[in-house]
Amino acid sequence: MEKLFENSLWASRFIIILAVIFGLIGAAILFIVASVDIYDTAKFVLNTYLSHSHPSTFHEDVVGGIIGAVDLYLIGVVMLLFSFGLYELFISDIDVAKDKDGEDNKILAIHSLDQLKDKISKVIVMVLVVGFFQKVGHTQYNGALDMLYFSLSITAVAVGLYFLGKVGHKH
Repeated sequence: MEKLFENSLWASRFIIILAVIFGLIGAAILFIVASVDIYDTAKFVLNTYLSHSHPSTFHEDVVGGIIGAVDLYLIGVVMLLFSFGLYELFISDIDVAKDKDGEDNKILAIHSLDQLKDKISKVIVMVLVVGFFQKVGHTQYNGALDMLYFSLSITAVAVGLYFLGKVGHKH
């Protein structure tokens, strides 16, 4: 009875396949939507130059469209890392991810939940930084105090990225 229960318990880990499959589907959807956004931005730029009509917000619209797409691509990467990590942690190593010498691919090598969490959190921070810069591009500055806040926020982002780069490195 104990052996049957333990076998059933061990086999229950395969429920993770649902998270892996739907994580991959989510990543594919995000990549498709981001690609369509880039296509639409490129079409907008081409139509604007061909018609010689430059709206006053042309540069902001182009940069905003591209940064928005980069944001979606990064979130798609989070979903891929999540799916690969869960698969490797709970199901099996991904054999095709190993190089010809049998060593793990450094990008996808995940051996613990902490490694998965670290990789995902770093990409999420990058998503937040990209989102921050997208918002900054559409902000109006009406005085010295606004510029001071802007410079302080840029400094805070830079310091945060510096310390994020230090995470996980041996001293």
